[in-house]
Amino acid sequence: MSIEDRPRFSYRGVMLDVARHFFTVEQVKRYIDLAASYKVNVLHLHLTDDQGWRIEIRSWPELAGDDSYTQDDYREIVRYAAERFVTVVPEIDTPGHTNAALAAYAELNCDGVAREPYEGTEVGFSSLCVDKEVTYRFLDDVVREVAALTPGPYLNLGGDEAHSTDPEDYEKFVARAQQIVDTHGKRLMGWAEITSGSVAQHWNPREPDRARAAVARGAKLVMSPADHAYLDMKYTDSTEYGLDWAGLVEVSDSYEWDPATVVEGVGEQDILGVEAPLWTETLATSDALEFMAYPRLPGIAEIGWSPAAARSWEGYRARLAAHGPRWSARSVTFYRSPEIPWK
Repeated sequence: MSIEDRPRFSYRGVMLDVARHFFTVEQVKRYIDLAASYKVNVLHLHLTDDQGWRIEIRSWPELAGDDSYTQDDYREIVRYAAERFVTVVPEIDTPGHTNAALAAYAELNCDGVAREPYEGTEVGFSSLCVDKEVTYRFLDDVVREVAALTPGPYLNLGGDEAHSTDPEDYEKFVARAQQIVDTHGKRLMGWAEITSGSVAQHWNPREPDRARAAVARGAKLVMSPADHAYLDMKYTDSTEYGLDWAGLVEVSDSYEWDPATVVEGVGEQDILGVEAPLWTETLATSDALEFMAYPRLPGIAEIGWSPAAARSWEGYRARLAAHGPRWSARSVTFYRSPEIPWK
């Protein structure tokens, strides 16, 4: 017998936010193991945000506190992932989502005054100072150190929700950032707002024009529409964890969508792959992570692998039901959706 199988998309990712709540190396390894069993091949690590900076930068030692990865920790995550054919994409979010850096180093603020540490969940209020040269020295140092630790091709600089950065300043910043990433031998990746880069990530279903604009300037897209692919969205109104700004996302909602039709004017040829982000504003334990990821993640992984014509909800829900005992055997805390006929 001969079996022929190949993925629909080369990029099939998960994103884990370790900035809002920190997760240890061992917790990240477990997340990798579970995801890799569904042929996920990218781990996008959201390493920095307003609430925390989670990777050691030796040239700027005040950035990372006790709850962070040393460079050896990060190397171990990269090594472990590679053994499972998973590529790590690090994200250093800029120019917004930077309050942790602005609190650590006063000179990164336009007024030279360090910001207070932040533990809330609001977004869009922080910004690096675009007109200061120290900002680009800082960015160059960070990119240089992170790129040296990362064998994969991409370095993600975020670029989303930079509401406190003037639009002209934003474009100026991203142009400089692109040069820095290029210098250190990586391809720039960012969220759909970014105005440069090789790969843009579509996330906001209310802003399809950003995805079309990214394609128009030659970028490939990673599709992560929040109303289908965000694993931190609640399943129902009564879900203990998560948010609901993009709506409630039951298991069927996470499976019944097609990356090549979700944005009008964006087709198969424009898409690098899919990714399931998991933001952790409300998640502080591995049990909480797993409850929000399972059973939704396998469906998004299947969208990344299988051709659209080969998928059906009825067939999938029956196959998914058989995974409940497997997860129980591995002590995975998963949501027993009433949509699935669990074994």
